[in-house]
Amino acid sequence: MNPNYPVYIISKGRWESRKTSKALEKMNVPYHIVIEPQEYDNYATVIDPQKIFVLPFSNLGQGSIPARNWVWEHSINIGARKHWIMDDNISSFYRSNFNKRHYVGSGTILKCAEDFTDRYTNVALSGLNYVMFVKDDSERIPAFSLNTRIYSCILIRNDIPYRWRGRYNEDTDLSLRVLKDGWCTILFNAFLAQKMGTMVLSGGNTDELYRQDNDFDGRLEMARHLQQQHPDVVTITRKFKRWQHQVNYKPFKKNKLIRKEGIVIPEGINNYGMKLVEMPIKKSQEVNL
Repeated sequence: MNPNYPVYIISKGRWESRKTSKALEKMNVPYHIVIEPQEYDNYATVIDPQKIFVLPFSNLGQGSIPARNWVWEHSINIGARKHWIMDDNISSFYRSNFNKRHYVGSGTILKCAEDFTDRYTNVALSGLNYVMFVKDDSERIPAFSLNTRIYSCILIRNDIPYRWRGRYNEDTDLSLRVLKDGWCTILFNAFLAQKMGTMVLSGGNTDELYRQDNDFDGRLEMARHLQQQHPDVVTITRKFKRWQHQVNYKPFKKNKLIRKEGIVIPEGINNYGMKLVEMPIKKSQEVNL
């Protein structure tokens, strides 16, 4: 089972690694990868050219923002009500069940996330949490969290009155803007993405925006940028020997989900045909705690 809404991967300088593309290929999920024109030949040697969308610009020095907004407009133009946008450094996807994470081999979890999100009239963004934030703990983790940040693997409602902006932490910025206007966000803990850390994989924004040297600390600049956008809820802290932003999401607890009229939720559990099958796990699929 696959998602109903179009899936886009934004990518730059990562035709060799192409983590998300490989993951979706293994799951047989239809997608398009969005790249800059000067890199077409490199990507076309490793990805079906029919899956490649070429941007009408290149090297603008604005990170992924122009590409993200191009994707948004493209999805509107093809008549989609929503679209998935994914970073290009997601290596695999998981389902968390009874606090155990299981590798998934199809796009069913994306379809499940869509169907749940579509029950409500006021969800602007939803998406998959990171594997590293949903650990095998004794305390039961809820299937989803409301009104928090949505990162890297995002289902966006196309008719909301926003667009991507800025240079850093654009996911957090967009999440905060919709929450401040009273919309809801849904972060799925039942469905997870295994994403490589920022500044770990070369290419993308790592080379263009996140460099760190004696005269420039990319992480501190990122945190300052977000604080300037949202000084009411963002502070800057230093943890694990590096600068980080910290967001207070408590003001948005008052945002409540509004169910669509006529929606009937059946009794019982619908697993969408998913079954737990024991299979050998490749080293690249292992989840590191």
